[in-house]
Amino acid sequence: MATATTTPSHEAFERTTSTWGTITLSMGLVIATSMPFLLWMFSDLDITWAQIGVAFLAVFAVYGAFYVIEPLTYFPILGPAGMYQAFMIGNVANKLLPAAIVAQSTIGVKPGTRKSEYVATAAICGAAVVHVVSMLLFVGLLGTWLVSITPDSITEVARIYILPAILGGVTVQLIGTLKQFKGTIIALGVAAVIILVAVPLLPVISPGGTAIAVLLTIVLTWVLRDRHTRPTDPQNMTSIN
Repeated sequence: MATATTTPSHEAFERTTSTWGTITLSMGLVIATSMPFLLWMFSDLDITWAQIGVAFLAVFAVYGAFYVIEPLTYFPILGPAGMYQAFMIGNVANKLLPAAIVAQSTIGVKPGTRKSEYVATAAICGAAVVHVVSMLLFVGLLGTWLVSITPDSITEVARIYILPAILGGVTVQLIGTLKQFKGTIIALGVAAVIILVAVPLLPVISPGGTAIAVLLTIVLTWVLRDRHTRPTDPQNMTSIN
């Protein structure tokens, strides 16, 4: 069976992605974290290092697990370039990840291949452009007017159901694309146990329930995997020329 070879064009793509991805994410980190420190240094706010440390630990205790779980979960679908884009732009789970999954499914490529990486990168670019244009139009120009004419009942229903509707559709799309019956059953089973059993019995784990479910799903899927599964079709592993 032929093995995939790394072409010069793909090497250049990965090299450029790693270089500029690191630079842009580092710039984003500095910009995102500079404002609180600027306020602390140049304003009259009485904030101590101890208070900053306590605030950081409070946030880390709730979201710290996601710092590890999210990259592990998103990487097979988005690839290196998509990961740099996604974590710079934000709204990964409810906007960029669905865009990448739908694009990959439409073209017919499997997550984890080079083609899927290129497709995810293009899909994220498209999603970002649509998002910015929509924000300028429906929020910047028409935001106040649209809010004033929208009934409260519709606003309330949208706030409650729109995110589950998006993620539910993406879940079905992903299941249909990957066609991994065993992994799907494991994921649904673990999620049901965590949400319906573990969290009610131990409410203290509620903030990390999603992270626990993802981690358990990864471990169980790995342990119970079919060790005789054939490798991915090499035709999907080749780069786009």
